[in-house]
Amino acid sequence: MAVLVKDPEARLDYAIDWSDYLDMGETIVESLWEVTPAESLSVFVSEHGDSRSQVTLEGGTVRDIYAVTNRITTSLGRIDDRSLTIRVQER
Repeated sequence: MAVLVKDPEARLDYAIDWSDYLDMGETIVESLWEVTPAESLSVFVSEHGDSRSQVTLEGGTVRDIYAVTNRITTSLGRIDDRSLTIRVQER
């Protein structure tokens, strides 16, 4: 998995496209984001469409690495997670 780089002063959007996971006609009905460790990188805002979820992250401590996990629930009641790895560094 690739490590994404974020400046501590930046407020950036990250997205996950779930369309390959979803069955025909199935949609995302709930999308929750969690940052680990939950110290200084935080979720500013999140949203989702039928097959895509998005989060805007802000903050973070230089040299720290964070797991940002998206858990969705679908219209068929399925639940799954995907994670992004974010490294904070001055850019």
